[in-house]
Amino acid sequence: MEAELVALATAGATALVQQMVGDGWERARTRVAAFFAARSGGDEEAVAAELESAREDLLRATGSGDEQTAEEARSEARTEWRARMRRSLLADREAAAELRSILDELGPVTQPATVINNTINGGVFHSISVQAGTVGGVYGQGGPGGPGGSRP
Repeated sequence: MEAELVALATAGATALVQQMVGDGWERARTRVAAFFAARSGGDEEAVAAELESAREDLLRATGSGDEQTAEEARSEARTEWRARMRRSLLADREAAAELRSILDELGPVTQPATVINNTINGGVFHSISVQAGTVGGVYGQGGPGGPGGSRP
C-alpha cells in the first residue's frame, strides 16, 4: 500500500509542477491548495501563497535560459510537493481518492523528454549511424513479414 501512495504522490507532484509553468495554473493552485488545507486544518490562502511562491521560483529558473538551473528547480519542486502529498496520503487514506480526482481534472502527466547526445570521432565517412530514444521495431528489406523482414 505504501508503494501505491508513493506512486500517487509522485504523479501528483509531477502534475503540479507541470501546471505551475502551464496554462491551467489557476485551477490547479485552487484545487491543490484546498486539498492540503483540508488535511492540515490550515488556511487555504496560505497554502495557495506557498504554491505561488514555488511557481515564481520555477518561472525564474526557467526564464534564466540555463536548462540545468531549470531542471534543478523542477526537481526540487517535485521532491518538496511529493513529500507533502505523501504525508497527506499517509495521514488520511481517504485523500487518495481526492488526489486521483484532481489528477483526472488536470489531465495527463507528460514525462520529460529523454535527451541523448552522442559524438562520432574518426574516419566514419560511409557508415550509418542511428540515434534513438526508443525503437519500436526493426524490419529488414520488405517490411514486416516480407522477404528479409521480421515482426517485432
